[in-house]
Amino acid sequence: MNVQLNNIQKSDVDLVARLVAKQVGFFSVEPQDPVRFRDPIASTLYRVRSCFARLKNKYYHCDGSPVFSPGHTGQYAIFLYYLSHTLRHETDDVEAASGVYALNKMLHNVDLYFEVSLPEVFYLDHPLGTVIGRGTFANYFQFRQNCTVGNNHGIFPRFGTNVQMWSGVTVVGNCTIGNHVTLSAGTYVKDQDIPDYSLVFGRSPDLIIKKREPAKAMTSNYFIMGDA
Repeated sequence: MNVQLNNIQKSDVDLVARLVAKQVGFFSVEPQDPVRFRDPIASTLYRVRSCFARLKNKYYHCDGSPVFSPGHTGQYAIFLYYLSHTLRHETDDVEAASGVYALNKMLHNVDLYFEVSLPEVFYLDHPLGTVIGRGTFANYFQFRQNCTVGNNHGIFPRFGTNVQMWSGVTVVGNCTIGNHVTLSAGTYVKDQDIPDYSLVFGRSPDLIIKKREPAKAMTSNYFIMGDA
């Protein structure tokens, strides 16, 4: 199924609600009622639309308009994160939020907890083995497989606009990652700040930080950049 996100229908919401209820039911003693998810899913689909409208990936669009398919695992992982966050913060249904969070973790092997506030626009690319903790994130955040955002002594990192985490990147502790920063594969950053417009390699405290031309660093192959 494809949901045309610029023209969301009640039938679309009902169908996705039945799907989620059936899947979350595997974690419950009792079957889940789709009605429990219907309003949060309607709200979530508008959040998904805002995100997908900014993505360049051709599979997130049809005839120039954003689309959502639960059969596309990347799209579904983003949707389930937003849904768990919506359930927790708009309806305070922690039980349902926990079920959706667990479903996302089981299906996609990604840990996106509903207490983590990811931005309006972010992107993930085959994120198997990734754990995103309670950092602070700005728009156009992207990550891939085996990435970690975590704390050191209870302090989490802060991320600027358009930060790219390539495979195997770890960022932990008291870090400020500047705007338009690319963290190359395997980079490990701990309690260390990264300036704007940087390309980063290596492991803290011996990071290699290369300055990039702002025009080049601000160019994204993944997002339609704007004021979102």
